[in-house]
Amino acid sequence: MPELSRRRALTAAAAVAGAPLVAVPTARAADHHHDSPGSPAPFDEVYRGRRIQGRSATGSGHHHGGGYAVYVDGVELHVMRNADGSWISVVSHYDPVPTPRAAARAAVDELQGARLVPFPAG
Repeated sequence: MPELSRRRALTAAAAVAGAPLVAVPTARAADHHHDSPGSPAPFDEVYRGRRIQGRSATGSGHHHGGGYAVYVDGVELHVMRNADGSWISVVSHYDPVPTPRAAARAAVDELQGARLVPFPAG
């Protein structure tokens, strides 16, 4: 058996580092239906003087959250579900939270009393 040289060790390490260690199946947005058991529960509450709502959604709107819509004072808050199951919104994009309700509350906190401007449909 040949002796392990530095070149062979580095080549082997590079090959291992470049290869995927575990194949992880990914979920597609089309695989998530609004009536699936894992979909978030609807909510309707007043948080810090603002009415926040969340519910299953179909049709038009900004529903990157698996068919779920969130509203602040009747204006749709653009939310998106991340691959890890966390949620973000257009208002608090860099602060993932565990639920759409938490995303709505984070948006209200971030808005600090300002009105939510509708997100333009693209």
